[in-house]
Amino acid sequence: MNLRLSDLKVGEKGVVSRVVGDRATRRRLLDMGLTRGTEVVVVRKAPLGDPIELLLKGYNLSLRKSECENVYVLVEEEK
Repeated sequence: MNLRLSDLKVGEKGVVSRVVGDRATRRRLLDMGLTRGTEVVVVRKAPLGDPIELLLKGYNLSLRKSECENVYVLVEEEK
């Protein structure tokens, strides 16, 4: 299932499938390691959902919810 990164719940993981947005936003997200094929785990969310802490490539990254909406991830459906 293809979801936005901002839609994942704490503890869920996904694999980045694409990054969208204007050129500057895309470049910034790609430079931070959110490239196609990267596994991302949601570590925690702030009480109001902004920011979101992620674990990827061995480091923690905090992004605003609006930035996470530009990243699409593939999530394995539970059976």
